[in-house]
Amino acid sequence: MTEIVSTQTLVDLLEDANSRTLELVDGLDSDQIIGPQLSIVNPLLWEIGHVGWFYEQFILRMLYGSKKTLENGDDIYDSIAIEHGVRWDLPLLPLPDSLKYIDEVRDRLIDRLGEISANNMASEQDSFIYPFATFHEDMHTEAYTYTRNTLEYPQPEFAAAKELTKAELETGPLPGDVEIPGGTFLLGSTPDDPFLFDNEKWGHDVTVYPFQMANAPVTNEDFAAFVADDGYQRRDLWHDIGWGWRQRAKAEHPVYWIADGKDSWQMRHFDQNVDLPLHQPLIHVNWYEASAYCKWASRRLPTEIEWEVAATTEPVNGGKEFSKTKRRYPWGDAGGSNAATLSRANLDGRGLGCVDVAAFAEGDSAWGIRQMLGNVWEWTNSNFEPYPGFKVDAYKEYSEPVFGTRKVLRGGAWATRSRMVNSKYRNFFTPERRDIYSGFRTCAPHNWP
Repeated sequence: MTEIVSTQTLVDLLEDANSRTLELVDGLDSDQIIGPQLSIVNPLLWEIGHVGWFYEQFILRMLYGSKKTLENGDDIYDSIAIEHGVRWDLPLLPLPDSLKYIDEVRDRLIDRLGEISANNMASEQDSFIYPFATFHEDMHTEAYTYTRNTLEYPQPEFAAAKELTKAELETGPLPGDVEIPGGTFLLGSTPDDPFLFDNEKWGHDVTVYPFQMANAPVTNEDFAAFVADDGYQRRDLWHDIGWGWRQRAKAEHPVYWIADGKDSWQMRHFDQNVDLPLHQPLIHVNWYEASAYCKWASRRLPTEIEWEVAATTEPVNGGKEFSKTKRRYPWGDAGGSNAATLSRANLDGRGLGCVDVAAFAEGDSAWGIRQMLGNVWEWTNSNFEPYPGFKVDAYKEYSEPVFGTRKVLRGGAWATRSRMVNSKYRNFFTPERRDIYSGFRTCAPHNWP
């Protein structure tokens, strides 16, 4: 059952999401707001109009029968009906008109809440669909962020960015594994969760075998050793499809790494080159690169089942079993956009980039595993498939059309909004994507008899 929230909470969500959008288009000129035609990005001008259209379509029009704000909006901003390659050629609204359109839609959404609320509380339907649409904008603002990086635009300026504390910036690697026992685990979400996405439906029992998971994600220093050992040249380390990708892409190292002498690297971060931060998590690698590294290191990627066990359960019976109850966040049940999360995870763009893998010790899971939320999305070995009992929500295109074509990532990245992500959230991308904020952690090989 969706948690009932106040209408002011919904208004605040709308306003905050819009503020992040404005921060991400601020300072871009007329050419940059369109950008080059690439398969991995959208024109930013199209994307912000699409977000406004989404609010209007899925709340005002589909649920409440309102008239269109933009008469030809369906012909321009419907992401399902409009092929990616033609979005640069559409009669897009100029930026000032796009922002005006977004403002008009948001004003209608807010006005409607004031008209129908009882005791300043939203209905159950609005308590779900308003956050859902806001999270849709949050997903896009993360995409705007990595698009700015892909296109070498200047680093954005976020009001939420701040100087992180010494504890949050603690330096150094975090080697070692944690042993987690086997058992029966309830994977996914249940109807009593305060909010969930359709691909989390429904919680179902799965068998988990004992496993050993790394304390921290793979670091740049770790991966540099793989590169130095000709990891990109060794056919035996790569899956067949992955090797085909590597040859087509002519990949010799992570996409934003730049050789700086014989044995050192720099990394491009937006429009600047910086010395490779050795103890930060590896970022901007795809599933094929992660899998090749694992084979080289005699490790493996975790399944999403193992990842969720490590992030949500607690040791019981002296660590011989894991709990049947599940935490919403690795550190407990308190989270979202509040101090409980901000002191425990690198989210919301606060650091405008990654921090070392030893940072944010207060965010450890009950097993002592660090940074399971924030910093980088983590590739798993699992295909993105429906859970038993899956049923689509109002936005039927969110998950169902891409089942079986993506790999699951877990955990959230430094640009992910804290209000959206928790330990059961399933992200999903095709395995060749490395423009996204993706890294990985590893597990020891199984030692089953």
